Amino acid sequence: MAGPHMYKFRTYPGNQFNKAFPFFRIPEEYGYFSQDCDRQFRSDKSQLRFYVPPANMNRVKYDLTHGYSNLIRKDENKKEYLDDLLKWVVENKMKFQIVPRQTQDSNEDIHPQITSLNTDFVCWRGLLTRLLCTPYENRDGWIIAVTLFRGTYYLCEFETEEKRHERETTTERQDQMCYGGWKFEQYLTTNVEGGSPDTSVPVNNNEGFCSVVRTRLNKHSLVFGGEVDCVDLAHGSKNKYVELKTSRRIDHPRQRENFHRYKLIKWWAQSFLIGIEKIVCGFRDDDGIVHSLEEFATQGIPDMVKGIRNPWNAAVCFNFLDMFLDFLKETVTTDDPRVVYVCRWQPKEDVSCEKMAPNSEFVFLPDRFTQEEAWG
Repeated sequence: MAGPHMYKFRTYPGNQFNKAFPFFRIPEEYGYFSQDCDRQFRSDKSQLRFYVPPANMNRVKYDLTHGYSNLIRKDENKKEYLDDLLKWVVENKMKFQIVPRQTQDSNEDIHPQITSLNTDFVCWRGLLTRLLCTPYENRDGWIIAVTLFRGTYYLCEFETEEKRHERETTTERQDQMCYGGWKFEQYLTTNVEGGSPDTSVPVNNNEGFCSVVRTRLNKHSLVFGGEVDCVDLAHGSKNKYVELKTSRRIDHPRQRENFHRYKLIKWWAQSFLIGIEKIVCGFRDDDGIVHSLEEFATQGIPDMVKGIRNPWNAAVCFNFLDMFLDFLKETVTTDDPRVVYVCRWQPKEDVSCEKMAPNSEFVFLPDRFTQEEAWG
């Protein structure tokens, strides 16, 4: 411990994470919700897209720059925190088997009016993806705020100073690359089952469909939401969601090695967490034209990287996450939505965790969620 309200989680050099893969229960979808064209929460499947594969995966011509000037943009300055996920939690609280919990001021009496979600952690899938990739991340740090409320730990990622600067100085070329990912989805999906893709309408990145899943990592129960790109009704599995990605065409062995080391770990973590079995990648040229597609089986990705130099290890990723959640349970002890513990990490450093004063700038649980009416 570095001070009265500062704690450390040892992450470097990280040998302690190199052990057998921990228990991780197959994620089960708990629910879903949509975000409409105005970024408004909708408790339905209205934004679910359907996968439409091309006739020939090796002969396509998708222009990822088409319609760029007509992009309908989400307001990136608006802080969303966990708001939509928490709206879903409130609407579906009966699914959690909400139970009375013991208060801190009594070891014997149970107060029936004080209830708790029957889960340990609630967050976005993207935050867990970032944590899984941390043991192999050498560029980007992170800030994660943690609040303990009614016995459940809520985790929310905050923007680092470096990420804010990167966002504010984004070049048009970089912006077009982001747009290309959304445009690629338009070429391969339709909003009507059995329909055909329509690439003439403007891309609107306010829209999204989110799956909410429940799972367990060793002794930690987790509920988290994650945006999914589309569903493949022809896929012969319970989880029919498909993740769509783009990447630059691979021309040289060094590019392939970098693709396996830096991209596949993030793709695997993102899809594995939510149970997605299939990833479809469009390989583009430098002009933003996709000429071929390739499918990746999520479960098989960790084996694909074993032949590269300094490969990443899926077990290390999940052991890191497991031990970090242990650390949070040991460290975050004040059950109060006004009190936030802020964890910061930079590559080749340990995680520092600071207990902030009440009502700091990092408070992220909205009053409409913490007030008694939401729990009645």
